[in-house]
Amino acid sequence: MNLDNLIDNFLDSYSTYGAVNIQGIQNYPNRQNVINIVRDIQNLLFPGFATNEVQNSELLRYRTGETIHRIAADLTRETQRGLLYLCPQEQKQKTHCYHLAEQTACALIEELPEIRRILLLDLQAALAGDPAARSNEEIILSYPGFEAIIVHRIAHFLYENGVPIIPRIMSEYIHGKTGIDIHPGAQIGQSFFIDHGTGVVIGETCIIGMNVKIYQGVTLGAHSVRKEMQNRKRHPTIGDYVTIYAGATILGGSTSIGAHSIIGGNTWVTESVPPNSIITIN
Repeated sequence: MNLDNLIDNFLDSYSTYGAVNIQGIQNYPNRQNVINIVRDIQNLLFPGFATNEVQNSELLRYRTGETIHRIAADLTRETQRGLLYLCPQEQKQKTHCYHLAEQTACALIEELPEIRRILLLDLQAALAGDPAARSNEEIILSYPGFEAIIVHRIAHFLYENGVPIIPRIMSEYIHGKTGIDIHPGAQIGQSFFIDHGTGVVIGETCIIGMNVKIYQGVTLGAHSVRKEMQNRKRHPTIGDYVTIYAGATILGGSTSIGAHSIIGGNTWVTESVPPNSIITIN
């Protein structure tokens, strides 16, 4: 085997087909850097739960400041890369993109206390909704559904603020870790609880109200995956205080589940149902 020829073949492929992430050629956001940002934010929201670093109350202020500064710097850098990727014609306006990225990173950090407040309501919903849950700490440490909603609320803020690529990296990272697939565009109200969670799919244009509880294998999806549906509402609207049991599939942008309804396990729902409905397999 001639290694020099093999190396040349790879370089020819890089040059011909692209799909490389190298500064000076194409400098996209770095997946591992984004994952590190997610972990830093998790640790900022719930200190001592997401890392093996021992927390000391006397150093909490210093650790918090250190983490915030690192998030600001790292997220600004990766967001700038995303903006330059999205608008390659602005390559000469890197300073402009940097300022936009810095503003977005600072806006997220300013929003994190509010995100934490909402997550604490999600935490209370999990504790109240699962008889097996013994404490808030158990949920933070071990429940995949809660971790998925932590990352979603971060990714959703960035998505709503026009950050490209990075929200999807975040959502697909936690999808791979938990088996819960929530598009960052989905709008999810407070006091949300996913029990068990594996196989849950929540689409981009889904709207979920407050105090909603869903179980494993639930799909909130679209009737069609045709590309021309890209900028239309394709996924259902779920009202407040709805419970959706395992394996249920709810499809369509015009499909609405009324408040206080119960959707039974393994049901297939493609039409709207009024409030206080109970849907089961006939």
